This record gives sequence, C-alpha cells and structure tokens, in this order.
Amino acid sequence: MQRVTAQLVVGLVAAVLSLLTEQSRADGAALSLAERVIWAVNCGGESHVDVHGIHFKTDPLEGKLGKASDYGMRLPILRSSADDQILYQTERYNEDTFGYDIPIREEGDYILVMKYAEVYFAQSQQKVFDVRLNGHVVVKDLDIFERVGHSTAHDEIVSFSIRRGKLSVQGEVSTFNGKLTVEFVKGYYDNPKVCALYVMKGTLEDVPKLQPHPGLEKPEEEEEEEEESEAGEEGAKKKVPAGFKYRVQSGPRTPNPYAADNSSLMFPILVAFGVFIPTLFCLCRL
Repeated sequence: MQRVTAQLVVGLVAAVLSLLTEQSRADGAALSLAERVIWAVNCGGESHVDVHGIHFKTDPLEGKLGKASDYGMRLPILRSSADDQILYQTERYNEDTFGYDIPIREEGDYILVMKYAEVYFAQSQQKVFDVRLNGHVVVKDLDIFERVGHSTAHDEIVSFSIRRGKLSVQGEVSTFNGKLTVEFVKGYYDNPKVCALYVMKGTLEDVPKLQPHPGLEKPEEEEEEEEESEAGEEGAKKKVPAGFKYRVQSGPRTPNPYAADNSSLMFPILVAFGVFIPTLFCLCRL
C-alpha cells in the first residue's frame, strides 16, 4: 500500500512540475520583444523608444567616460527605419578600452545586440577594434566600413547563456557574478565605439533584422551560410561560401608565339650586313 502511495505522489509531483514548466514557457512566449529586453542604452544620445517598443535609456557614461558624438546626425542611415535613425547617428567612443556593466539576475538564454554605423571614415582599415564579453572576445577586428560601407546600419549580435553561476558564450565558459561587462577594445586603428546596444532574453531568431543591404546581393544574415555548387569533372558537389563566384576560365594558357621570336632583333643586323658587304667590295676594287 505504501509503495502504491509513493508512486502516486511521485507521479503527481511530476505532473505538477510539467504543468509549471509549460506555463512558464507559455508566459515567455507571450512576452513582447520590448518586455524581454532587460537593458538598453542609446550610446552618446538621449533616450529613445524604437519601432519595436524597446526603450533605450540615456547613456549612463555621459560625463564619466569617453566622448559622445552626434556627427552622424547630418547623414541619413541606410538599412534603418526613419524613426530609428537616431540609434545609429549618435555614438560613444574613447581613446582607450571602455565598456558598460549590465546587471543580470536570472538564468537563461540571452542575446546582446550592438548597433553601429560608420559616419566618418570613408574607407576600411581606419577604425578596427574588438568586443569582449566578460573577458571573452566575441567580435574580432570589427571594421564597420568593410562590413557595410559608409552611413549604413550594422548590428553585431552575440548569443550567450547563464546557468548555475556560469557564463557560456561562443564555446567558452567562465564564472558569472551577476554582472555582464561589455568592453570595446582599443586596437591599432583609431578608437573603439558603439552607437547603441541592448540585452534581451531569447534566441537569435527573436532579434529583429535590419533592412537588406542596398549594395549586397544577399542579406547580411546569409553571409555565413553555405550553398552547394557543382564542380569537378565528375560533377561532384562541394560546399562553397554563399556569394562565391568562380572565375570563368577561357581554357589552358596558350604559349606566346612571340615570346621566343628573335627575328625583330636580327632584322637590323641583317640589314647592316647587307649594306656593309657591298660597300666593302666596292672599296676593295678601288
């Protein structure tokens, strides 16, 4: 009798836990994008509510660290909606490494979204820097102009998770003490910067996508995808990066027929001999 009672209790507890889990998932799915954002800031600018309802607060580093710039206000920003241009037109930069501390109290899956636009330099290799997340390099050698060009919105998106006091990001794990530190690391080319950033609960699929790049054949999110391409004499298939174009070969190289032809050099010599010998013969007869 006691054994049957114990089994019933265990079954009841499992059913209750299952119901609670399903309810928690349903509540999470019901949350809007703005409700899942736990922290957002418009770097170097004033507070702003974007088209998704995300409330970006005024930069907390104002007057404390780095410099704010609104140089981009004079430019329209491609790929961004008209109402959210401000998130890419203002920025904070510093002559050394700087960053933001973000408190996170709950475990789960998170997304860090960093917004950029190059509004000053007009070529690549002018501003290049790294981004670190609690000491982990999550973006290496970021060159905004090289990625998207001038005055064009670009989002860097990093997924990470926090469980049992551990931060997991891009295959690396470290101890988490309740504070997420996002650092923009000084490199060899100019100063690090950021226009806006936010942290939200969710996955990569939950992040709003920017408008397609006007100068690229495919949207930016497809750059890392691979497509199958036929190659080889037997028609074997292999993986090649998306957007890769094979150079069209016109056939095997043909030897240059003039490469080893010395007739152009011999012709003046033959003419000289042709003139010199008759002249010498005439002189001898005299």
